[in-house]
Amino acid sequence: MASAPQLPIFYNGLEPLSSELHANYKVKPADAAPFLSNQHAIPLTVEEFPLVQRYMPIVFSSGDESVPIALMGLNEGVNVFVDAGGKLVEDNLYVPAYVRRYPYMLARLRPDADELSLCFDPTSPTIGDFDDGEPLFDNGQPTEMTRNILQFNENFEQAAARTGAFMNELRDLGLLMEGEVTIQQDGNEQPFVYRGFQMVNEEKLVDLRGDQLRKISQSGMLPLLYAHLFSLSLMRDIFARQVQQGKMPQPNLLG
Repeated sequence: MASAPQLPIFYNGLEPLSSELHANYKVKPADAAPFLSNQHAIPLTVEEFPLVQRYMPIVFSSGDESVPIALMGLNEGVNVFVDAGGKLVEDNLYVPAYVRRYPYMLARLRPDADELSLCFDPTSPTIGDFDDGEPLFDNGQPTEMTRNILQFNENFEQAAARTGAFMNELRDLGLLMEGEVTIQQDGNEQPFVYRGFQMVNEEKLVDLRGDQLRKISQSGMLPLLYAHLFSLSLMRDIFARQVQQGKMPQPNLLG
């Protein structure tokens, strides 16, 4: 089992799914994600930008290895889209694939391994040796449920690779800058200032050379950049939701 400090968010451990060790394992349906209730920033793939930008701000994490993230809250530990038990507070919300992937993921069992293996978080209450639920194996063979889980995870890995290429192009073009959002709340003298994320520099985007602009337009990158820029207006909506839900923010918790 992998050690917790090396694991991505949500995961407490990783165990390879085995037809021998987990022959009797089943999956229980879940209508809530308790692990999501105190997470405000969720990794995204670029293909999700057009859907996510309708509901959540899309920004980029700080640092040289920046990744796109959806903000489900502006402050650490705050998620305005789920209740304390991790149940969605509204219908028709797009839930990022990173959330829907849990408790599974593809991982290398050894650092020198070429292939990825389907693993799961053994601490998840949705998978185990239960009496009821959808079986993962039938006579030692993966069931349709397991094949679907594997396909979803393979698609996610491919999308993550495309996202990595997108981020490399963004860095090569020098379009990222440090972001800052200032929100003035009625009745408060001091504004709330959020930093600690990156965003696209719209002035640099407009000033790209013709050949660069044509390249990102033909590749489909340009509309994704504008989906990100349009989504930033939702920062104030997320802030208002925090206030409405009694999750009063503190300044600079993104920074």
